[in-house]
Amino acid sequence: MDTTPLDLEHLFQQLGLQSDSKAIESFVKKHTIAEGQLIHHAEFWTVSQQHFLAEALAEDAQWSDLIDHLDTLLRK
Repeated sequence: MDTTPLDLEHLFQQLGLQSDSKAIESFVKKHTIAEGQLIHHAEFWTVSQQHFLAEALAEDAQWSDLIDHLDTLLRK
């Protein structure tokens, strides 16, 4: 059983990104997802990040709620 806390810091760690609050804030300010674009199709993700996001959402995995939250933050 995976006991990883489910928060943005740990989602960013799963994505291989800096995960402190300032890094997350900077990432959200720097990146935007266009209207109608799926989060995992955004051009700023690596291929492995895209696969992780798509798979987690398709399987309604433990990360899906946080990915939805990140999706909301990236739509300005």
